[in-house]
Amino acid sequence: MASSLVEFCEQANPAVLGEVRRTKFHSANRVQQSFVARIEKRALVWLAERTPRAINSDHLTLLGLAAQVMAGVSYMLARGNRYWLLAGIIFLALNWLGDSLDGTLARVRARQRPRYGFYVDHMIDSFGALALMAGLALSGYMNAFLAIGLLVAFLLLSIQTYLATYTIGEFRLSFWHLGPTELRILLAAGNLALLRWPVVFREQYRLFDIGGVIGLGGMMAMLMASTARNTWKLYHEEKLS
Repeated sequence: MASSLVEFCEQANPAVLGEVRRTKFHSANRVQQSFVARIEKRALVWLAERTPRAINSDHLTLLGLAAQVMAGVSYMLARGNRYWLLAGIIFLALNWLGDSLDGTLARVRARQRPRYGFYVDHMIDSFGALALMAGLALSGYMNAFLAIGLLVAFLLLSIQTYLATYTIGEFRLSFWHLGPTELRILLAAGNLALLRWPVVFREQYRLFDIGGVIGLGGMMAMLMASTARNTWKLYHEEKLS
């Protein structure tokens, strides 16, 4: 039985196999429709054009991961000193800078590595989300099980996005006009609110528990809606006669 092209290349020359994989890879259409997308894009291009040549995309990616880990640490330390919540806002801002600017810098400098960037960025996003939610679970400002639920919902939504990228060719960066930047802004605003109102409604409910329940419900609704839409689209595109 004849071998496939990829199998043949793998047997004959691994370098040829790598070339086949590179030529078969196609970047998906990026869909970014968040509230701040336009102004954010202009700001990122402005920053990328002024970033020193000694700084590259990998440096920014590592900055984004380190900042998100430190944001989680800040939540954990805020259990003993609430003013760590202010440090958390700074780390969220640094996370935005590293996570958002790395890809823009690569595009502005024409130094893109589509497969490497896609894989590394989104694995780092997963580890960063784990660190952030672990910090919230240990902070005393949010129920630990709720923080775990938010992490699971984030990972499920991420899986849906990656599958849609592969099967539909559409990489969606926002849902219902909400993207990572809006979520960081909401989280930073929540940190400021926690300094004044850690518990609300006659001191019966934690502020972040209420916000977490709303966030979890919203993420699950986005997940269900996106899954239904993409399933319907793929069903009709590959409908059996």
